[in-house]
Amino acid sequence: MSLKNPDAIAAIVSALRHVHGDDVARMMLVEGMSLAHLIEAMFSAPLAHREAVRAITDGLDDFVITPDLGLIWHLKYVYGHHSLHVVDLEIATPDGTLASKDVWLRLAS
Repeated sequence: MSLKNPDAIAAIVSALRHVHGDDVARMMLVEGMSLAHLIEAMFSAPLAHREAVRAITDGLDDFVITPDLGLIWHLKYVYGHHSLHVVDLEIATPDGTLASKDVWLRLAS
């Protein structure tokens, strides 16, 4: 498998392993996880906040995303109250905005 963003995927795999252990991380990558679960794991891992956000956004190109977003979509950052820290991500499409809990990710094979 050829990854578009191998460094981002390596950071994601490392974070998932750190937070959930090797077996669960492997299952989440193969079987899938919500974007919300990925965000939670990345923010719980020992990464700088901005590094976690960058790994998520860069790594999305290597995941199969459900529902199918089509060709036109935009990642929206949700910031904390009175904070410049990203606390959530949403995906805006021409048909509406999807919350992170409604987006399912599976590592492309």
